This record gives sequence, C-alpha cells and structure tokens, in this order.
Amino acid sequence: METLLEVHDQALHRLVPESRTLDRVASGFAFTEGPIWVGDSLLFSDLPNNRIVRYRPLPEGPEITTFRCPSGFPLGRPTRVEQPGSNGLTLDRQRRLIACEHGNRRVSRTEPDGSIVALADRWQGKRLNSPNDVVVRSDGTVFFTDPPYGLVDKTVGKELPFQGVYRVDPSGALDLLADDFDRPNGLAFSPDEQTLYVDDTARRHIRAFDVADDGRLSKGRLWASLEHPDEGGPDGMKVDTEGNVYCTAAGGIWVFDPSATLLGRILAPDRPANCAWGDADCGTLYITARANLYRLRTAVIGVPAG
Repeated sequence: METLLEVHDQALHRLVPESRTLDRVASGFAFTEGPIWVGDSLLFSDLPNNRIVRYRPLPEGPEITTFRCPSGFPLGRPTRVEQPGSNGLTLDRQRRLIACEHGNRRVSRTEPDGSIVALADRWQGKRLNSPNDVVVRSDGTVFFTDPPYGLVDKTVGKELPFQGVYRVDPSGALDLLADDFDRPNGLAFSPDEQTLYVDDTARRHIRAFDVADDGRLSKGRLWASLEHPDEGGPDGMKVDTEGNVYCTAAGGIWVFDPSATLLGRILAPDRPANCAWGDADCGTLYITARANLYRLRTAVIGVPAG
C-alpha cells in the first residue's frame, strides 16, 4: 500500500523516501506487540492469545508459526490478569531472548537449553506490576518499564504504589531508577548508549536521561511532546544508526531527529503499538499494529538488538 507521510521537515524524506510502501505482511492476531528480529525471522507477541509468533519471509511467501505458547501465564490455570501473554521482547548480548511477561508479572530470559528463568519479578518483596518493554545495554544491563497495563482495571493485585523504570545489572541485582512516571512504556538507547529515552503514555511525552557507566540515570528532562487530538499516546520506540527516534503514537510512527525536532509522522491504517528493525541488513522497520504486522523499507538502517 502507499506510504502516507505527514511531513514537518523535509529531512523525513531522506529517512523514508516517498517511493517506499507500507506493506501489511500478516494479520488475524488479537493484539500484536514487542517485535524483535532474531536470525532470519521476526518474533512478536500476541498478548491476549498468550503466544509469541514467528514471522519468516520466504521466497514463496511468508511463514507464520507459533514460537511459544504460553508466552506468559501457564495455560489452564485461573488468573486475574488483563493480558496473559508476553509484551516487549529483546535480545541480550548472548542472543538470548528477554521477555516482559505480563501474565507472570516478570522479566524472563530463555537459556540456550530452552529453559526460562526469571530476571526480575519483585521489588523489595512486592510483585512487579506488569513489565512492558525492555532494552539491553552492551554490557548486559537490562532496563525495563513496569506500568500496570496487564492488570485487571490496572489495579487488581497491584502491590507497588508507583510505576517504575528498573535495571537488572550483570550480577542480577535489581535497581529502581525512576518512580515518577504515570505510565512508563517504550524505551530505547541512543546509538552511543549515553542517553536513554523513556516515554510516558499517559502524559504523551518522551523523557531523556543521561546514563552513567554503572547504569544509573540522571538529568531527566522532557525531550519531546506527542500531544495530538487523535487517540493514542506514545508506546514502543526504536532508534536508527543516526540517532533518529521512531515512536509509535497517535496516527502512526512519529519520527524525531537527535535534537528532538519532529520530522513528521509515518501514518498507519491501524494504531501501532511497537516497531523493530529487521531483515539481514536491519533496513526494514517492522510495525505491530493491533491485529496486523506491517513493514517499511527505510533509507537509514536501524540499531539492531543484541
């Protein structure tokens, strides 16, 4: 289908030429989230169906299979969570899958033998809300957000009085980095890992933090506002190799340059939840949007995970 751009700065055309098309490559899911390119395939979460889907582009056509089910809360057991499956996915530096499991209210890691271990499930003895999105720094430190979206009415079973941003250091220790967000959601590093971007869905903005060598955050500031009359606050977020930020929000994907100048929006037919770079050259932006999966070839390649 035709790619529709809302251009605020002509620099957007250098990143996404007008000749590029936004293609729907898969559909029929319940709610898609958390895409991550692994090997020759894209993995993404189908939250209500409690599974991770594998999309593999083949010469004869795309192959859609179930990579894991359940991806969160065990099947056949009663649960009081809104979304039983996984949400955000990424890779660590050993190429192990890191998953935010809404249903299990934890961040997990899949070991080479296929076993799944918890990296974080409690803060000071209290259960996490519902870990949402996750990134891994080059030293192996895991950063994740913990809004209450996975809980029934966003309150049932909630034990923490705040919505936090956390890190798990390489030793396995969990640290709370920020507790003043309303709905912390997507997060991404600048290419040099000196800046961490974290969006707040309810407040419709992106905040930026300086990142110390030990992983602590400082100098938190409002980086960009995504206020818009259409429905949809900022959600998933990725960065390309030049430091441009792509954030899913109202109407599509909002593209900012490293100075926080809004270049424009990549308009989507369905409200997107997340995006990720994929294909062998990391030059395709895959977009999870409600029941669908889209892809868009870009002119600047993305920063790969892992």
